[in-house]
Amino acid sequence: MARLPPGQLGLAFPRSDKIVTLGVYGKVLLLLRLSSSFSRSSSPSPLLELPSSPLPRISTVGSAPKKKETAAMSSKHFLNDPAKLVTAALHSVTLTNPSLALDTPNKTVYRRPSSNASQQVAVISGGGSGHEPSFAAMVGQGLLSAAVAGTIFASPSAEQVRTAIAGRVDKDKGVLVTVMNYTGDVLNFGVAVEKARAAGIDVEMVVVGDDVGVGRKAAGKVGRRGIAGTVLVHKISGAAAALGRSLKEVASVARLVAENLVSVGASLEHVHVPGRAVGQEDGLEANEVELGMGIHNEPGSGRVKGVELPELVSQMLKQLLDQGDADRAFLSVNSNEVVLLVNNLGGVSVLELGGITAEVAAQLEGSYNIKPVRILSGTYMTSLNGNGFSISLLNVVNTNLGGPSMIELLDHPAEANGWAAPIAKETWEAKNTATREDDAVKALSAEKSGLEYDASAAASTVKAALEKVIAAEPEITRYDTVVGDGDCGIGLKRGAEAILAHLASNPLTGDATLDVASIVPVVESTMDGTSGALYAIFLNALVGALRSAGSGSADAKVWAAALRRSSDAMGRYTPARPGDRTLVDALAPFIETLESSGDVVKAAAAARKGAESTKGMKASLGRTVYVGGSGFEQVPDPGAWGLAVFFGGLAGEEGWEEV
Repeated sequence: MARLPPGQLGLAFPRSDKIVTLGVYGKVLLLLRLSSSFSRSSSPSPLLELPSSPLPRISTVGSAPKKKETAAMSSKHFLNDPAKLVTAALHSVTLTNPSLALDTPNKTVYRRPSSNASQQVAVISGGGSGHEPSFAAMVGQGLLSAAVAGTIFASPSAEQVRTAIAGRVDKDKGVLVTVMNYTGDVLNFGVAVEKARAAGIDVEMVVVGDDVGVGRKAAGKVGRRGIAGTVLVHKISGAAAALGRSLKEVASVARLVAENLVSVGASLEHVHVPGRAVGQEDGLEANEVELGMGIHNEPGSGRVKGVELPELVSQMLKQLLDQGDADRAFLSVNSNEVVLLVNNLGGVSVLELGGITAEVAAQLEGSYNIKPVRILSGTYMTSLNGNGFSISLLNVVNTNLGGPSMIELLDHPAEANGWAAPIAKETWEAKNTATREDDAVKALSAEKSGLEYDASAAASTVKAALEKVIAAEPEITRYDTVVGDGDCGIGLKRGAEAILAHLASNPLTGDATLDVASIVPVVESTMDGTSGALYAIFLNALVGALRSAGSGSADAKVWAAALRRSSDAMGRYTPARPGDRTLVDALAPFIETLESSGDVVKAAAAARKGAESTKGMKASLGRTVYVGGSGFEQVPDPGAWGLAVFFGGLAGEEGWEEV
């Protein structure tokens, strides 16, 4: 639909592409509103509650539209009454920040009276709801003094804003009003500002338009839309006010920030407003992304299909930084000092936003030699639950304040729930690039313990035991196919083969602690699933137990004590005990017998007996619990049997790999 320039008064009719300009009548109406008593009732009485932005596009051309696969627009909400939703959300801001109060009739969140607030310029902003945490959650010490909310995606009325200026902030030092460049916002905030001036209040107004998604030609006289970069105007001007700067200085800084901002957004789908029927909006196809889409479902520069994140980010940065694009070259960015803001439009997961931020930062440095001095990533200005994000770049310039720089104002502390920038100025400026490498970890694991054993004899014994496990894979797999998912034998074989390969290139040294430690990463990297995790816990604990044994000879008594400590450690992470049909049914009797007899052959026989006893046992742990049938009586637990085979190999026993 046609757009109305901020200087012209008009009415926008829903579901129509027409705008009716109010000529003489409109001017008279405006004059009457300006001349009305500034001290009258504070109840909201809107001049015009215009949409903050053009209405979403509606497909009206041609015959019945062809069916297409579209992305899912979420129309399910927990709160479906828009009026109650907005009021409740504003109230919640005061619950989480006790320094704030709510003027419910006027939907205005403001700072409670305090000594420091009265000594500084008040900064007021606002706009349609649906952009949280902007604007209400940006109210607080060091940021906004008050925020005025409209209904969802609609400007607050002039009377709401007038009341905020006149009665919800300290006016002694003057008032700065900032507003995003949307017709309804500019008109209604403008009416309130003129009425405040007529009443003798010192007020300045700054209009922010940072969006390059719509170029000069398409924007016409309306100019750029205001989107997420606006929060940087709020933060920096709010800090200047908190530091006691004059209204003229605070307004000058706000304009300077606005003039040095560029932003662009992208979204996978339109958003749905709670309480409204799902309309016939021209939704995006499943593989489409709208480049330059606004924060009220407005169209951007175009749609791209099948694009991956790197290409999408590349196109967005080109719109922000390409000086050869005469339609969008709004700002020549200084590569030395740039602030990057990556903003979540509301529906992007924190995980995915992190990936997006990393991609943006990498391309800025790689393609444009821009390494931002500050990177802010989070949810600052949303479009309800919009599945999209925006990128904002602030060119850092001299504030001409003769004191704090733009970066210092950005870093200045703020006490507002919506401002997420907890990293201190000193941390940014330290430029600490030190890392913790693997050397210390490797040095610790490579440290000899002095606990010695016969490496030559052990090498052949361990090799034979591992080969027996590999040979038993078909039987173990058969058992696990009956009572599980069939992967136990393959996992044990894979681990055994990996250890053999490791020992072939890394012979045993004769230091018990060092040699077991060298096997741990092999097991961890090749054996997955539950059994892999159990073996990893057990072996790591075994390394610790052997190291604590000190130097000397690693005889059967030392090994038994170390194995006992390892078993106890494993028991802290799993409830598996003898009788639960797990590998513990073979491990426990092996350790007990080795402790009492010191004989590996007897211990291996006990392990075999324990494994055989699992036939007929009902499983109480693991995936086997969910398997029905009569297989439990026919086969032993695969994990217990695999471990028993290994112990039998250590003992030199032959011919009992199957039952």
